[in-house]
Amino acid sequence: MRLQNSRDEQAWAEFAAVYEPVIYRMTLRRGLQDADAREIVQEVLLSVTSAIDRFDVEANGSFRGWLSRITRNATIDRFRQQTARGETIDASGVARLLDEATANEKVADEFEHDCRRQLFRWAAGEVRRRTGEVNWMAFWKTSVDGCDVADVARELDIGEGAVYVARCRILKRIRELVDERLSE
Repeated sequence: MRLQNSRDEQAWAEFAAVYEPVIYRMTLRRGLQDADAREIVQEVLLSVTSAIDRFDVEANGSFRGWLSRITRNATIDRFRQQTARGETIDASGVARLLDEATANEKVADEFEHDCRRQLFRWAAGEVRRRTGEVNWMAFWKTSVDGCDVADVARELDIGEGAVYVARCRILKRIRELVDERLSE
């Protein structure tokens, strides 16, 4: 809803940081080349910019569902354009895309999964910028890499308690950022 204020630069920057990579990956998985995928990303972002003030949750469903449909439709349009121009395109990509057009739930689930993963990446990056490197490494090595707390404490020359505290605080802040964005 913050995007409806075109002057909210932070909202637009966060939107781009989270959704641009998701849109890009979604189009690549459909068999488009890098240049086509990047063009579709720009088309989708322009579509959102021009239509966001008319977005209504009751009429359009969830924001991510709406964004997924815009992305899917832009991708289908690109395949149609390529076919009309007689360009050689991956037939399996076209077939897969047409199958997905009839199985929208699968695409929406995939898009939602990608959005959540990208939202975690964004939130982790935000928290990392605000966190000391030792605390970040304690969190990352124990929570993501799965390293033993005692080993990490020795490696970073801090107490095991400090590792647990860093991990807990950073994870809490990441969850808070993700929850804030999901509630918007």
